[in-house]
Amino acid sequence: MGAPPEPPAWMAAAARNWLEDAGATAEGGAGQSFNALPLSGVRVSLAERGRAVCSLRVPPHLTDAEGNWHTGAIAAAADDVCAAAIMSVEGIIKVSVHYDISYFSPAKLHEEVEMDGRVVEHKGRMTAVTVEIRKKESGELVAIGRQWMTASRPRGSKL
Repeated sequence: MGAPPEPPAWMAAAARNWLEDAGATAEGGAGQSFNALPLSGVRVSLAERGRAVCSLRVPPHLTDAEGNWHTGAIAAAADDVCAAAIMSVEGIIKVSVHYDISYFSPAKLHEEVEMDGRVVEHKGRMTAVTVEIRKKESGELVAIGRQWMTASRPRGSKL
């Protein structure tokens, strides 16, 4: 049994574009989707087979009263990065069915963070992914997320 076939290059390009478009939509304001909000100003540094890496500066609208990156915004951004990692392999966005996130240290307003999402395993329609979020300057761990994601509908369905 050899290695699984290499996914087509368009899948990684689609993952990069999806992340970048969400970040640009958030910056522009109009037509903003929920996925765009936590990715405000995102910069994608890598989108390859089973991996998506991007960074952003924590914007004011995603901070809490103490100036920390809001934990809900962290979770939403992590979910998006994991979805992009899957898209780079499967060509589709999947939805979370189980999500676990651990927070280690806060990221502050205007602090730059890096998110590294990776596909870990496939079981049928389910895909396991992880994401590490670190402060870019110090490498200090902000959060780690682990989740199982699945297609919201079977491949090839029209609805």
